[in-house]
Amino acid sequence: MSLPEVLLWQRLRAEPHGMKFRRQHPVLTYVLDFYCARARLVVEIDGEAHDRGDRPARDVARDAALTAHGLIVLRIPAREVLADADAAAAAIVETALPLHPRLRRRSPSPSMLGEDLNVLERTE
Repeated sequence: MSLPEVLLWQRLRAEPHGMKFRRQHPVLTYVLDFYCARARLVVEIDGEAHDRGDRPARDVARDAALTAHGLIVLRIPAREVLADADAAAAAIVETALPLHPRLRRRSPSPSMLGEDLNVLERTE
């Protein structure tokens, strides 16, 4: 794992907000940097090599294959992780939370009138 991946893994392996991430997870013919199965979210950390040669075209093809498989791909430049790993991890979790089927917004019941209606609820 690269340094940016290690920095992110230190934060994501703690399962922030109940979001479980896997590292170096195989899907199709690819090994994903990070993957949240419940949210079907792929997180790829792109270093400088992703800007060179045929790599941009390969990344587009990879993203298309993963998207066709029903996954959402989030690419984050390695320099952003190095600049602020906490902010990068928070952005990943913020992206994953609304995609997670076990977390949903509750509809207000009549007994909740006057209370905060933006409550996240875990469902089984």
